[in-house]
Amino acid sequence: MSCAEQLAGFVAERSFDDLNESARAQLKIRVLDALGCAIGALDSVPVQAIQSTIRDQVAEQGGACSLIGGGRAAPDRAAFYNGALVRYLDFNDSYLAKGETCHPSDNLAPVLAAAEYADATGRELLCALATAYQVQCRLCDVAPVRAAGFDHTTQGSYAVAAGVSKALGLDATATANAIAICGTSFNGLRVTRTGKLSHWKGLAYPNMAACCTFAILLAMRGITGPLEVFEGEKGFMDAIAGCFHLDWSQEDLSRVTSTILKKHNAEIHSQTAIECALQLKAEEKIDSREIEHIDIETFDVAYNIIGGGEEGDKTLVSTKEEADHSLPYVVSVALLDGQVMPEQYDPARIGRHDVQQLLHKVSVHPVDAFSARFPHEMPCHLIVTLRDGRVLSQERRDYPGFVSDPMSWEMALKKFDRLVGPFTTEALRGAIARAVKSCETIQVHELCQLLQEVGAGHRTGATREVWKEA
Repeated sequence: MSCAEQLAGFVAERSFDDLNESARAQLKIRVLDALGCAIGALDSVPVQAIQSTIRDQVAEQGGACSLIGGGRAAPDRAAFYNGALVRYLDFNDSYLAKGETCHPSDNLAPVLAAAEYADATGRELLCALATAYQVQCRLCDVAPVRAAGFDHTTQGSYAVAAGVSKALGLDATATANAIAICGTSFNGLRVTRTGKLSHWKGLAYPNMAACCTFAILLAMRGITGPLEVFEGEKGFMDAIAGCFHLDWSQEDLSRVTSTILKKHNAEIHSQTAIECALQLKAEEKIDSREIEHIDIETFDVAYNIIGGGEEGDKTLVSTKEEADHSLPYVVSVALLDGQVMPEQYDPARIGRHDVQQLLHKVSVHPVDAFSARFPHEMPCHLIVTLRDGRVLSQERRDYPGFVSDPMSWEMALKKFDRLVGPFTTEALRGAIARAVKSCETIQVHELCQLLQEVGAGHRTGATREVWKEA
């Protein structure tokens, strides 16, 4: 059997009963978290443009799957639109491997669309989503592609193929062909997340997921793909990842418990630095005008991605996409505002003199000892030097939401309520949360119906005020 066929066998044999109690609980928390991120992004500019495009198409063609916030579309378009919502704020979960970082809840949108299309149960949705988590995370462990210049959407194509195939109830043969087609066709470039960042940072995974969903529907109807996609000549191992081995017969569905959630609305590797900044601000009552210099000592991955290392200068910040991937910006705005949440990415906030001046006082340094502790820890040491000569510092190795300090349902619910407040009534957000928590007892279309009601007559235009009050 080819590697794709072995993976397909793993996918086809999985069931809800393979999820232990911890995995079920953590998976529901991540569904709630991802939906909160999605609803919180409803009024963002790129999402509005996507929504207009899709609704124009739906008016002509109709649709079988729900769009968050209202409307229907074909499964691939629903995967794209809902995926753009989940991803746009850059506030959803992450998985840390030594050479790769991914966001496994990116898989929720395509799996949800497929599950609704198949009239699946909540149990089937959770099993399919856990399967996608397992595939993506394990491929990130053994086959990182970032150093070769490829994006984590590359491993994601296999995860989407696995999760969507499972949600659709495909047999092992069709699943293997779906994996083969998707893995062959969608190998994104890392330039998506380097240099001057664009809207595509948040749309690359939704685009891949939409294309994969369409390809999987083809496989469902008999279209075949190159089954030696992993090990074949010019296949994934030969062309991109190098040789690796994964025995899918030994895998379970527990990897979701090793993923982490964001406490602050910023790139995942910045979370401990932001914690240090907020703790200093709370304890020392720092006046930002008295800051002479800020030094951030961190691990090499954080330095290279968001600190001005391999992936470009992070002191030139003018857009949301550049700001949430700039360690100097997020630490500076944390010291100024006392939080890093969606309103810290308002264009007017990004361009204000105080944060633009302060971020140029920040220097970031990789520390070998910290790098050796990653990904089991995310160590950071923040040193703030004041004009009067005082030196203040904080050090953190993790934060609430990390594997060592996991986010509880109550913490996730608080984050969810903050994000969705401007787009829902209290009754509706309570109903969505209850549907997620009891997902194994409902049909997927029941959750989707609630998600369609979001935003309908509920927009308050008070996002900033909601965050401040919270």
